[in-house]
Amino acid sequence: MSTLLSTLRLICGDSHVLTHDDPGTDLSAWELDWRKRIRGRALAVVRPGNTQEVADVVKACAAAGTAIVPQGGNTGLVVGGVPDDTGTQILLSLGRIHTVRGVDPANLTITVEAGCVLQNLQAAAEAAGFLFPLSLGSEGSCTIGGNLGTNAGGTQVVRYGNTRDLCLGLEVVTAQGEIWHGLSGLRKDNTGYDLRNLMIGSEGTLGIITAATMKLFPQPAAQLTAWAAVPSMQAAVDLLGLVHQRLGPGLTGFEVMGQFALGLVDKHYPQLRVPLWKETPWCVLLENSDSESEGHARGQFEALLEAALEAGYASDAVVAENLSQAKGLWHIRESITLAQAEEGLNIKHDISIPVSRIPAFVAETDALLAQEVPGVRMVNFGHLGDGNLHYNVQSPEGADGKAFLQDFEDKVNTLVFDQVAKFDGSISAEHGVGELKVGKLPLYKDPTALAMMRAVKKALDPKNLMNPGRVLS
Repeated sequence: MSTLLSTLRLICGDSHVLTHDDPGTDLSAWELDWRKRIRGRALAVVRPGNTQEVADVVKACAAAGTAIVPQGGNTGLVVGGVPDDTGTQILLSLGRIHTVRGVDPANLTITVEAGCVLQNLQAAAEAAGFLFPLSLGSEGSCTIGGNLGTNAGGTQVVRYGNTRDLCLGLEVVTAQGEIWHGLSGLRKDNTGYDLRNLMIGSEGTLGIITAATMKLFPQPAAQLTAWAAVPSMQAAVDLLGLVHQRLGPGLTGFEVMGQFALGLVDKHYPQLRVPLWKETPWCVLLENSDSESEGHARGQFEALLEAALEAGYASDAVVAENLSQAKGLWHIRESITLAQAEEGLNIKHDISIPVSRIPAFVAETDALLAQEVPGVRMVNFGHLGDGNLHYNVQSPEGADGKAFLQDFEDKVNTLVFDQVAKFDGSISAEHGVGELKVGKLPLYKDPTALAMMRAVKKALDPKNLMNPGRVLS
């Protein structure tokens, strides 16, 4: 191993190969997962400065038979980007590879390196007069490489799609240390297998994404946000149908939030002033992006909400009067996860269900969990517009969080995942599989699909050195 470390230092420089033996070095930022549930131990944290250095690092590790764990902003939620506890894996951080390589206005594309923080990518697009629509709660620290590696979703999937739908080209270092130069911004290229989409969502198990060409969109002329109280999950689904009918492609966000989830925000962040939540079981946050004018957008919104109130799909609603108010409403939605963490340990689920079946799934699964765990509290929220729920389970009030996880986590996960399968859903909508769900995937994934995935993995990474133990066991 000392020979490998010496080689890596020659490639990246002494200061960019960090080990536990270095005096005063703390590797927690790379070894501890975002939820602080699992801490690994790396042989070294290696921070290459460009794509060629990544390739050289991979070649050196392949020659030594040493596994590599790629990492972007370390904001993942399924333990897919931290090393295991053996102290034998290289943690390869893409943080130094963060340049915006260029904007092509006529082609509506921007090319960026994998370590570019999502918020910086958004800002670069805005500075060029365009919109990059991927938006996540962690956008101030997550990176586009990580977003692509997990095929992240976020709040605007209903209009723009997941990260996969926003990508036109990739630069990738293979498991053998070769560089695939695939950054073409072509929208049509029918010359064989779709390697780009194969790499996206593979969580670093097939290769290391080092750069990407992403789609840009015109800035909307106006963007309005509304918050509505709805009497039931079925009413929320009915409201979504009405919004699709009235706004069409203008709908860029449709979030649902349960009363208890909003109550946690009100409890732990009272300064946010959550509207309308006390008298209704559900609230909806919706966004309308208009290409004409603010007046046109507001007129559409007002007519829509009037129709929703008349139909009984909503009992009350407020429209943000300015950008500051709109940001405040979105900040409430994005604070649910933080408020839940403040409340204590919990069991998280990132699931997708056909939108039409979500009301029945929630009613039936809530009831089953209440029978299984008396006093259980449901933190239910998510991207109803695209069928993605964060269906989280909080321990009964006053219960010991660690004991709750120890006693009920596996049982709750099995119950929820069985219900997801019953309702034709997926056990991972946007967070990925990582290590946390790798053991569950064979129970819920089509066996033929799994066999094809294993064949791809064996063909591209025959030595199993790329993020082993993640996605596939």
